[in-house]
Amino acid sequence: MFEHVHLPAGKVLIPGLIDTCSTYIKHPEVVAQRLIRFARIAGRENVIAGTDCGFGTFVGASAVPPSVAWAKLQSLTERARLASQELW
Repeated sequence: MFEHVHLPAGKVLIPGLIDTCSTYIKHPEVVAQRLIRFARIAGRENVIAGTDCGFGTFVGASAVPPSVAWAKLQSLTERARLASQELW
């Protein structure tokens, strides 16, 4: 969509690059590829890597153990850092 419709001035995209409802950890390169694709279309300064939802999706229930949630966030931040370096 953002290839055809430009992001309005002052707006930022926060695409959900990792799934928060499963214990599967996406390969870091997949995360980086998705982030780079958004940044090339919307502008590097207009994109922040995010999750598809919160890890505490259900009150009182946790489908994702905290250790997995932290591993997912670590993967997201590492790939975001590398993607930023690639886009410079």
